[in-house]
Order: sequence, then C-alpha cells, then structure tokens
Amino acid sequence: MSDISPRIDATWLPVLKSEFDAPYFAQLKAFLVDERAKHTVYPQGNQIFSAFNHTPFDKVKVVILGQDPYHGPGQANGLCFSVSPGISQPPSLKNIFKEINTDLGIPIPRSGDLTPWANQGVFLLNTVLTVRAGEANSHKNKGWERFTSAVIQKISEQKQDVVFLLWGNPAKQKEELIDTSKHHVLKAAHPSPLAGGAFFGSKHFSKTNEILRSLGQAEIDWRVE
Repeated sequence: MSDISPRIDATWLPVLKSEFDAPYFAQLKAFLVDERAKHTVYPQGNQIFSAFNHTPFDKVKVVILGQDPYHGPGQANGLCFSVSPGISQPPSLKNIFKEINTDLGIPIPRSGDLTPWANQGVFLLNTVLTVRAGEANSHKNKGWERFTSAVIQKISEQKQDVVFLLWGNPAKQKEELIDTSKHHVLKAAHPSPLAGGAFFGSKHFSKTNEILRSLGQAEIDWRVE
C-alpha cells in the first residue's frame, strides 16, 4: 500500500492524480497499512482497484454504486455486489439476478462474479473500497468516501451520457455530484432484502439498454455465464 496509484489502470491516473497527491489520501494509505498489520482486510491489495482496472476511464458507460465490500472470507473482489468465482451469492446479489430474470428473461446464474459486466463498461464502484474482516462499515469515514465522490464528479465532468444506477438512499445522495443535464440517472430501492422487495420491478437493466441503444452505443449483455 505504500505506492497505491500504479495498481490502477493508466487511463485513470491523470483523472485522479490530484486525489492521489492529496494529504487525505496519504492518511488513508497510512490507515490501511496499520489495519493490515493488525487485522485481515478485504479485498486483497491487488483487488482494491478492480473496478478501475476492469473498466478503464474511457470505457465507462454505466455506473453502479455499492456501499462497502463484502466482509466474509473470499467474497470481495473489488467490484460492488460481485463475489469471487465459487463463492455463494449474498442476498442482495440474488435479488439483482432475480430482477434481471424478470426484466430480461435471463436465467439466474450460478456464478456471482460480475467481471463480465465490468469488462463491458459497467463501472462497479463501492463508496468505500476496503473493510475489516467480519465488520461491515469498519472503514467508513477513513477517506474512501471523499475519494469515490471525487471519482463520480470526475466522471460527471469529463464524460457524457453515462447511465448512473443509484440503489438505496446512500447511493441516491450521490446524485448531487452528477450533472443530470448531460447524464442519465435511474434510482431505485436497494436490492437488499431489508428493502422489502422494493427493488423489484425497477427494470433498470432494460432501461439502461434502452438509453444506450438511443445513443447508438452497444447494449450491456447482463449475463455473467
């Protein structure tokens, strides 16, 4: 963690250089070094920036915002809502796949690895990029939120016609960072079972493809297998 920025795809470096050079980011790195010395931290170091490495800045078409990484062994892989191959699907991810099945008729997959989405331009960003094992929200308010808010702002400022999917109240609060005059924002309840099924029927996956199609862009293939 002593030199974090080279682990991020080169297209993001000029976009985020001011954040990497900021004092708060140095403090964040110091915090993570200390955390790793005392605790197990997820995801592993080379996966912290997986979302950026699978979806270069110039390829971002869709943004999905999560909260913080899964905190169980082997789950987090650096992509929001995604789990590593061979890991059983957490409840929120199961609900995402149920909605895709209802919305687009795509069979519910066995795999919960969303890397195929990321490789098509779906930027799967958590607002906090690390977590202590077994302790949800344990890396809240350590600097990641400032960093990821800056990421959203940079996408908004420097790109055009990105589709933002904001699920749940924390994600919806990020709408103020997005220039809605040149981007597309779809909002829904969080896919967690705690939302009582309010996520179902949002049809965000077909709506996203309708927007992309209207822009003359390739649609997202929401299958993961």
